[in-house]
Amino acid sequence: MSWIKDNKFVVALGSGTVAGALLIFLAGSKDATRYSQTKEAFDASASEASSFENLALYPRSENVDGKRKALVEYRQATESLQAAFEAYRPKAVKNVSPQEFTTQLKAVNDELRQAFVVAGAKVPDAFFCGFENYQTTLARGHATGILNYELMGIKTLLLALAKAGPTELKNFHRPVLVEEAGREFVPQGTAVARPLSLEITFAGPEQAMRAFLSALTQQPSYYVVIRTIAVANSKKDPPRAADAHFDKPPAAAHSVTADVFGGGFVLPGDDATPDGKADKKPDAKQSAPAAGSSRILAQVLGNEEVQVFLRLDLMQFLPAKKLP
Repeated sequence: MSWIKDNKFVVALGSGTVAGALLIFLAGSKDATRYSQTKEAFDASASEASSFENLALYPRSENVDGKRKALVEYRQATESLQAAFEAYRPKAVKNVSPQEFTTQLKAVNDELRQAFVVAGAKVPDAFFCGFENYQTTLARGHATGILNYELMGIKTLLLALAKAGPTELKNFHRPVLVEEAGREFVPQGTAVARPLSLEITFAGPEQAMRAFLSALTQQPSYYVVIRTIAVANSKKDPPRAADAHFDKPPAAAHSVTADVFGGGFVLPGDDATPDGKADKKPDAKQSAPAAGSSRILAQVLGNEEVQVFLRLDLMQFLPAKKLP
């Protein structure tokens, strides 16, 4: 007893610790029991739901007919969708010899350069249809099929761009395909098409951009998806009032009526025929607007050149999937 009296703090601390541990143990045991009960109830409900899902359709004629009709409609819709994209699905992607592909690549490059020259558009000196690495090396034999398909798609798109009337093709980029690295393309999951990505940067009037975007949606053999588009005005600053310098109109001929009315009206007898109509036609040179005025008006109306960046996918549709 003397030790307890002499160590009251230690005894109180120990007693409190034991009591706290006992309370924690009781609370944990209670929660463990509740968890076990809840887990058992959940497992029972999940097992029951799983058994219901695995059961056959309740054998009633309307249920059977409804399910059969739904399956038929789903098959028809799927087959119709596959048929709608049949025109964009290549008949066959056959490999050719590396030398044959290089010869065709050079011919397409020359044709595209000539198309842009005819359109009055500049082309980068290093432009080679996105296949710049094949200027000095040959493509892998097993990759020439997909490369040739992509090349024909690039030719179609860039001919449409040249026809739209740009002023400059600034950049054209084609990411390397897995076949070019010696690997095989494997479709992921339920993929029905393979995107062949391209990046195009060009400059030109706004109507050229509109014409090219419209042409992308009207290609009969290639399906194009625009992923990113960025348009910027070639002139960063808006026109200022101080930039406008319009020519003054020519002074009106001196006449009595001009003195009276300040030149605001033309009366019979004042440079006019007896019937009141003017005898002289306006001078074309005087009525034509000044070149500087036209430039300012063009800036106000937004007729300047635009810089356009496009990231798009040339879709190669895979063979149609057979339905079960």
